Amino acid sequence: MITKSDKNKARLKRHLRVRKKISGTNERPRLSVFRSSKHIYAQLIDDVKGITLASASTIDKELAGVGNGGNVESARKVGELVAKRAIEKGYASVVFDRGGYLYHGRIQALADAAREAGLQF
Repeated sequence: MITKSDKNKARLKRHLRVRKKISGTNERPRLSVFRSSKHIYAQLIDDVKGITLASASTIDKELAGVGNGGNVESARKVGELVAKRAIEKGYASVVFDRGGYLYHGRIQALADAAREAGLQF
């Protein structure tokens, strides 16, 4: 039987494998995604300085009326919001870090919404 902790260990292993290859800079920050069962979080990270440049999640006050934060529609709204905040701060191009998750469902919805809102990756 596969437990939840086994799935998370596999995801963390995939995440570390991906993180060896990609890194965010000030010119092209990393768009990192974290997904829980109830919420989804996205942040722009400059790995050189080790700082978060912009972030958005389903627990933000701007997305308070979304309802369930664990569905595809809320992921789209988080993608639009993080793209809007990134463009306001002058970041149009990013490196996408899916966090070890499969590029499917909520992760794909967030990425597609961020692209439609103007981010390039």
